[in-house]
Amino acid sequence: MDNQIHNQIVSFIWGIADDCLRDVYVRGKYRDVILPMTVIRRLDAVLEGTKEEVLKTKAMLDKAGIVSQADSLCKAAKQSFCNWSPFRLKDLTSRAKLQQLQADFTVYLDGFSPNAQEILTKFKFREQIQTMVDADILGLVIEKFVSPTINLSPFPVIDGSGKVKLPALDNHAMGTVFEELIRKFNEENNEEAGEHFTPRDVVELMADLVFVPVKGKILDSTYSIYDGASGTGGMLTVSEHRLQSLAQEAGKKVSVHLFGQEINPETYAITRADMLIKGDGAEAEHIAYGSTLGNDAFPTKQFDFMLSNPPYGKSWKNDAEKMGGKKGILDTRFVTQFSGDPEFAMIPRSSDGQLLFLLNNVAKMKETTELGSRIAEVHNGSSLFTGDAGQGESNARRYLIERDLVEAIIALPNNMFYNTGIGTFIWVLSNRKETRRKGKIQLIDATSLKSPLRKNLGQKNCEFTSEIRQQILDLYQDFAENEYSKIFANTDFGSYKVTVMRPAKDDKGNLLCDKKGKPVADKELTDTENIPLNYAGGIDAFMAAEVLPYAEGAWVDHTKTKIGYEISFTKYFYKPVQLREMADIIADIRALEKETDGLLDEVLG
Repeated sequence: MDNQIHNQIVSFIWGIADDCLRDVYVRGKYRDVILPMTVIRRLDAVLEGTKEEVLKTKAMLDKAGIVSQADSLCKAAKQSFCNWSPFRLKDLTSRAKLQQLQADFTVYLDGFSPNAQEILTKFKFREQIQTMVDADILGLVIEKFVSPTINLSPFPVIDGSGKVKLPALDNHAMGTVFEELIRKFNEENNEEAGEHFTPRDVVELMADLVFVPVKGKILDSTYSIYDGASGTGGMLTVSEHRLQSLAQEAGKKVSVHLFGQEINPETYAITRADMLIKGDGAEAEHIAYGSTLGNDAFPTKQFDFMLSNPPYGKSWKNDAEKMGGKKGILDTRFVTQFSGDPEFAMIPRSSDGQLLFLLNNVAKMKETTELGSRIAEVHNGSSLFTGDAGQGESNARRYLIERDLVEAIIALPNNMFYNTGIGTFIWVLSNRKETRRKGKIQLIDATSLKSPLRKNLGQKNCEFTSEIRQQILDLYQDFAENEYSKIFANTDFGSYKVTVMRPAKDDKGNLLCDKKGKPVADKELTDTENIPLNYAGGIDAFMAAEVLPYAEGAWVDHTKTKIGYEISFTKYFYKPVQLREMADIIADIRALEKETDGLLDEVLG
């Protein structure tokens, strides 16, 4: 679907809100009608071609006295869902009386199979029917959605001469329509305009980073893709398409199963609808509702590929309380046995739980397959450096880096996302690193690799073209150092945080010692030092060279030593501003002096 058709469809649906709902709903509530009606019309359009067969089958089942009919009727509809009411949506536009329209529309909604009913329930759409009836707009809204000038069907509209009048709207295109509508509604309501989805250009880059490096290892097999913050399901859809394309290029046949979890009921409903429309009811069952952190729907499953854009800078306090409070969390995704500590805690501050989503994915990596698992996840800069040594965020980075799971981190341009202009980063993880990558992490600075948009989408003012995506992928796959790419040993990002004690003295400058003759520490002189893990000679050498010459008698309290990790793109990619030559500055001053010569006399005169 080209951008023009996409924009026409979005504008048409957006126009329904302005035309029909303006005097009935406040703008922030338009979505309560428009989003579920868009889903209903999409489901309805998919079912139109088999409606007669469904009704014939129902009549036959009723005559035979068969009560459990859903499976047979869905089979007649040739979909994983169906509607066995006597109506199509377009049949309801002829109702002259409001009471009849309300009754028939309710019968129509009740005719959907249980898997579609759950979608309507999550939208809480039935609560809106009476409001629309009271305002006499229900018929108008339905009429708008079945207009012959718009096609929300996956099948093209053909004119009398056999030519395509309106192109088909495939699932991928339908997903982008949903996402744009959500963005616009949230923007109107001053909410996070892109909280539940990721721009497709970023998703496509993430999919390339996950699949392309292992395309030669793809077999005739079954693969699973998981997103623990699935939103409207766009990341799953794009990922599946990319994996299938690469498999086809290699002459392989793969079966792909999608799994996801989403906490927002609206976006969850849209994802479920998308899966149903694809024709696989089982896939829809793989999309779970609820919090991935506090109520993991797939605690025992492992996945081949995982891609996510979790919420960042968002409180997870409710999840923490469900898990026993921050100090009582025992979930092995976040508190595990590591580095000699049986309860190594990676619990971040309650105001930002994004790193927990990455740890959740790591806990679901396959350990026994040749391919292992690959992860791509978007974070803001907080995940790189927040948290001191021994604190949850630092421990999480230590766990990921010391297990040698981090392949690369890619800094993206600002204003790449709809809802934020801050810096964002793609983390690429694997538990099957190539030999050349073992013990190393590649940092890629792609902040300058962008193409401007003609018109901003929320705060998004730039994009990745296919050429730019290929350039970033090439930087990653080349694994070489240049102005955009730096390669470091894992230990380069780690440091010891040591507590340095200094001896106490009396008025005459003599050392104070305890009964065993050991110096007593002066608590007021206690200090800390951060010592790089790869400092030659370690802690002792650092003390000898950097501390003792200036603090005689100082020593390290090793019981308090902690290890921390942080990653600073600014440090490694800093480019100093080029200062102008002094001669050029003097020349400019003299030129200005000449231009203003006599000006002061003229003003004062």
